[in-house]
Amino acid sequence: MVNASRPYPAVPANLIDTLNAWKPVGQGQSELRDEYVSFVSASPESALDRDGGSEHVTASCFVFTPDLAQVLLCFHRKGRFWVQLGGHVEATDVSVPSAALREAREEGGINDIRPVGGVLDVDRHTLGAGFTRCSVHWDIGFGAIARTDLAPSTSSESEDVAWWPVTGLPENVPPHFGNRVLRILDEILNQGDTE
Repeated sequence: MVNASRPYPAVPANLIDTLNAWKPVGQGQSELRDEYVSFVSASPESALDRDGGSEHVTASCFVFTPDLAQVLLCFHRKGRFWVQLGGHVEATDVSVPSAALREAREEGGINDIRPVGGVLDVDRHTLGAGFTRCSVHWDIGFGAIARTDLAPSTSSESEDVAWWPVTGLPENVPPHFGNRVLRILDEILNQGDTE
């Protein structure tokens, strides 16, 4: 049981339940999901805390247009590439999905977004030299829909925010990012929550 006097009192248990309930489309995602459950279970008080160690869970939100043809990306200031919206889970977040939505609203500048689906992917990745406190992010991807008539705006963490066609992503993205976007779209369609 997690000590309620510490940050993130309910989130680790909730996250473990959420991950265990998710039935990913791909076998590789199922195996990686199981590693996430083990990671969070092994150190529930630090797994979500960016100050709890160099490896921790992060929350991403892939924001799409209603027709799923475009995705909102930000040009990440530290990473120097285009990437989905997202970041660290804060002590005030009630869940990892709520952290993903908060990050999307903060980084994308669009408040009127609607969550779509549940967990859509897991993506554990090492970080480059621009990241000083973190070495590995155990990222959990969620999705949202935003109207195209709402203009995105930048934040302190991004130099630019723009809509990109999912079939025409910018060249400067992390390795395998295009595959991740396609995996997210497959999960959204599999979960049947596009209305």
